[in-house]
Amino acid sequence: MICMNKWSELLLGLIFVIVPIIVAWYSQTWGIWNFWNAAGIFFKGGLFWLITMIGVLFILLGISDLKG
Repeated sequence: MICMNKWSELLLGLIFVIVPIIVAWYSQTWGIWNFWNAAGIFFKGGLFWLITMIGVLFILLGISDLKG
């Protein structure tokens, strides 16, 4: 098992967050390898499922209140 201290974990986390953002930003002109567009589609899909699941949560809460 790899033992990392808190600073190396923070540095590695920052690298894993910042590098994909930079690659996606510069890939806007790479044609088929456009990661920026893929990230936008993924975000829109996630937003859709978030709103849908909030609706399901409210339906389940309403059913639970009706039973109680």
